[in-house]
Amino acid sequence: MHDDDDAAPGQGYEGEEEEEEPQQQQHKKQSNTLTLWGNMKTMNLNSLLLTNIQSSTYFKVQLYELKTYHEVIDEIYYKVNHLEPWEKGSRKTAGQTGMCGGVRGVGTGGIVSTAYCVLYKLFTLRLTRKQLMGLINHTDSPYIRALGFMYVRYVLPPADLWSWFESYLEDPEEIDVKAGGGLVMTIGEMLRQWMSKLEWFSTLFPRIPVPVQKQLEEQLYRPAYQGGAVEHIPDEDVNWGEAERMSRIRSDERDHKPDERGRHRGGKAERDLAGSRHGSKSHDRSPEHSDRHRERSQRKKSRSRERRPRSSEKRHSRDRGRGSPDKRSGRGGDVSEDIARERHRQRKEKKRSRSQERRHRSRSRSRERHGRKDSKNRDRHQRR
Repeated sequence: MHDDDDAAPGQGYEGEEEEEEPQQQQHKKQSNTLTLWGNMKTMNLNSLLLTNIQSSTYFKVQLYELKTYHEVIDEIYYKVNHLEPWEKGSRKTAGQTGMCGGVRGVGTGGIVSTAYCVLYKLFTLRLTRKQLMGLINHTDSPYIRALGFMYVRYVLPPADLWSWFESYLEDPEEIDVKAGGGLVMTIGEMLRQWMSKLEWFSTLFPRIPVPVQKQLEEQLYRPAYQGGAVEHIPDEDVNWGEAERMSRIRSDERDHKPDERGRHRGGKAERDLAGSRHGSKSHDRSPEHSDRHRERSQRKKSRSRERRPRSSEKRHSRDRGRGSPDKRSGRGGDVSEDIARERHRQRKEKKRSRSQERRHRSRSRSRERHGRKDSKNRDRHQRR
């Protein structure tokens, strides 16, 4: 009995150790320190944007005093109200083209936004995995969550974007991302845009390598992320498709076709009877009515004869207006001759202008020569 009791706990400890091993491995894989990607000094920001952040008094004075992670979160809660890189109306890009355009970010700067100053402050704190998860899952403000996701987009490796964003692609929480308001979107829509596009208002996100971008697009355009997961519909609830519905209708029509044929035949017989009755009634009509009918038919014939020559005249007039293909070719020949004459005239004018320029140059040269000779002669006379 004692041996059995001693054996049971030993077996239990071995099973617990086996269960704890994969958990320890997962904990080792996801350590608290985050592996950063790209430039460790610039945070992969645009050079103009970074210089404006570092030179702003808000970053150098107010944010410099914040030393802890929780103080920065309070600053986001009270100060951040949009996610643009520049404040509204401070950056004027009208009339700038090429490298000085708004998307490039190379040109006259403006007042850098509070959101990007705080984002760079978070980068200087070197957030841990636990702190970053606290930002992303924060419940007080959507801007706290958005800056956490933006930290992931700028700093962490592109291959890890899907693991960070996947569970939030259907997040329904709304956020106004534009300076001054007017562009409301959900957290899920914002994350989809960040994974598929580089442009974000007047700046650019870090470029994603092509193979990683292809994987992200394949995962984004899966049916599960295009309006919900695919559900299995039982056979009882399935509605008939259009093709099957039409085949059923045709089969029903074929079943009823003999009756319809009989109806058509009966209808024809009734029409024949009605026609015979009508014919008998026409025979019973008076001779005056038949004379009127003849006059009307003669009038119609005369009108049709009068209309025929008019239509033929119209056709002849149209043909005259259009002209025959021989005449058209003649006109085309005249046009080509006119073009050749014009070119010849232009060449003559060019030659004349060139000759006039040459004459003018020769005259000016001769005048200069004579002027030099006269000046020399005067100098000689003065010396004598």
